[in-house]
Amino acid sequence: MFNLKNHPFAVEAFFEKSMVLTYAFPKEKLQHLIPECLGLDTFQDKYAFVAVAVVQTKSLRPKGFPAFFGNDFTLIGYRIFVCYRNSKGKRLRGLYILKSETDKKKMEFFGNIFTHYNYGTTDVSISKNNQSLQINSLSSKIKIEIARNDENLELPGNSPFNDWKEARRFAGPMPFTFTFDKSKNEVLIIEGVRSNWKPEPLEVISEAVGFFEERNLENPVLANAFIVENIPYYWKKGKTEKWQK
Repeated sequence: MFNLKNHPFAVEAFFEKSMVLTYAFPKEKLQHLIPECLGLDTFQDKYAFVAVAVVQTKSLRPKGFPAFFGNDFTLIGYRIFVCYRNSKGKRLRGLYILKSETDKKKMEFFGNIFTHYNYGTTDVSISKNNQSLQINSLSSKIKIEIARNDENLELPGNSPFNDWKEARRFAGPMPFTFTFDKSKNEVLIIEGVRSNWKPEPLEVISEAVGFFEERNLENPVLANAFIVENIPYYWKKGKTEKWQK
């Protein structure tokens, strides 16, 4: 049966800014949060990761429609880095959605009709001065201050990564997003397509993310932070396949 929530058409947008903070956990702490068809995408077989993404989008719309049909939103996403072996035996790296938030009811309404992303509406403000960028949300208990710093920027102090090259492997968004319908034993695969994707490291001056307390995920360790800007982006129509156990 046709399912509207399975991304029935391609969607495009322009990413003005995508800022992603990635947090490390012992892999055992995240295993219970993902469906059995997926595996955790780990580092050193020890750490697993949750990405907190704040994305400013412009002209989000069905692909092929003129830009003036689109809408501008700020999106907040909470995702686990995962991998999936598809029916052809290919290992795909991607993300599993835990929760999504947006600053507008319109996005919540349509997002929950056409996706499984579990959208809710929140307050979010993004402001900047010459030195830093502040992201704040009272409802989501988010308070983040970040800065661009090109001068020998170091990784966060407790990061499990040894350098930015290692850290960049876990810089979301990833090429694929997965959803699992256990009742049908069916995996939904959404592929994102982007160009000029060059994540640049961010300095995190301070950060607080209420989601971790909400989900009882204790002691998150900031592992990296990246930004990309001015990126055309689109999501292909969703594809489903039966999971081969």
